[in-house]
Amino acid sequence: MEKQRLQIADGMRKGGIKLAFVTVPKDLTKVKNKLIFNLTKRQIICFGIAAAVGLPFYFLTRGLLGTSGAATGMVMLMLPGFLFAMYEKDGLPLEKVLGNILRTKYLRPGTRRFAMTNLYESNIPTTNMKHNHQKGHRHESKKKR
Repeated sequence: MEKQRLQIADGMRKGGIKLAFVTVPKDLTKVKNKLIFNLTKRQIICFGIAAAVGLPFYFLTRGLLGTSGAATGMVMLMLPGFLFAMYEKDGLPLEKVLGNILRTKYLRPGTRRFAMTNLYESNIPTTNMKHNHQKGHRHESKKKR
């Protein structure tokens, strides 16, 4: 394989056949189909919803709030649409990440911590223990032998 690469490279230097190199990702499941303006279908839908909410707000409130206030309100209304369109963590979209967080924090029970009670420290006066030890009393497990 290495010899083939060297021969192709030598052929390209000597004016031979020029080949186009294309990088192919190892995992083809992560490749997404792009439609318009190099955006996926999901991104186009989310941007469309954001524009449908934000632009009417801007044009209807520009007279009341002024240009700066209306533009700020429009950006705040459009921001969730942009986040849902663009954010991905470990290949999961934002709504699945938020669903996982809600499920683990609030809907399912948390991890149970192992709590152990020491029976030798609870409700046993220390004076009796010293007294028994001085008399030479053995533990019950030793008596059974």
